[in-house]
Amino acid sequence: MDTQTNRKNEHVSLSENFYKDGDSSFKDVHFMHHSFPGIDVSDVDLSTSLGDLNFSVPFFINAMSGGSDWTGKLNQKLAIVARETGLAIATGSISAGLKQPEFESSYSIMRKENPNGLIFANLGAGHGSENAKKAIDMIQADALQIHVNAPQEVVMPEGDRAFTNWVENIEDILANINVPLIVKEVGFGMSRQTVKLLQDIGVKYIDISGKGGTNFAQIENFRRHEHKLDDMESWGQSTPVSLLEAMEVKSDSAIISSGGIRSAQDILKSLALGASLVGVSSQFMHMVLKDTDLAIEMVEQWKLELERSMTLLGAKSIEDLTRTDVIIRGETAEWAELRNVDLKKYANRYDK
Repeated sequence: MDTQTNRKNEHVSLSENFYKDGDSSFKDVHFMHHSFPGIDVSDVDLSTSLGDLNFSVPFFINAMSGGSDWTGKLNQKLAIVARETGLAIATGSISAGLKQPEFESSYSIMRKENPNGLIFANLGAGHGSENAKKAIDMIQADALQIHVNAPQEVVMPEGDRAFTNWVENIEDILANINVPLIVKEVGFGMSRQTVKLLQDIGVKYIDISGKGGTNFAQIENFRRHEHKLDDMESWGQSTPVSLLEAMEVKSDSAIISSGGIRSAQDILKSLALGASLVGVSSQFMHMVLKDTDLAIEMVEQWKLELERSMTLLGAKSIEDLTRTDVIIRGETAEWAELRNVDLKKYANRYDK
């Protein structure tokens, strides 16, 4: 087994080994209950959109794996879940398929299993537009995710050490592809400065992917045989903090929430904090490693819970959730105060 293949397998195995149920990064976010919903369950519409991309529900299977025979089999299972539930899905980083054509099928299997679904290709910010086009063509992608993962790279033993061209690469890709571009973090969160920079160069879709889910600094640190970088494992900010940051500068861009999404309530809270769409990764991987049917059942349960919860909040649409009262406390509130985010405006939106 070559180094590239072994690394791809290790990433999934370690992600599952480090997977844990427990406190959600959204534990500080609470909805205010009002006793009269004013709508019926049948009034609720779960659909959302990113430009011309339409989603029947406001969550999707976010980027995870590919680049080896084993991860190809996992991608096949994830694609089946997407097909059977109507969810959009993203591949893991396609760079391995570009370097080693024998592993292209570990990504293209998604399109084979899900020929009519929404599928996003994924590639790192170290690549330019030519590789971006190849990644899109490999799976006939409906959109392209460019991931930014500097903390992971600096901890990874064989990772990149040069980052000065990343913004330039994103601009090049944006100007030369014919599908929507999503720029996403990989679990370290985004600041308002990052979101503003991306907006200023023309990026319309931004996935803030905060701390709380798969910790790639932890995974890469585990893979180091010497000179461990233990303190890097706590790097970054949570998904709720990143959403609050993004909303401080959001203009006409759409914000995607991901990172530590474990439940329908996490999805609901993300949407109420301003996300247009929510990506879920490790929860799906955790489920398909057990049983594909369980993952399908989970999706249907989440759809039901979102519909019923939105009814209680009097929200007929995803957009209506941004007019619900949200109380933010604890560590998230401490971050917000230090960053001059007015949390009272979130707590008093219902009557406006």
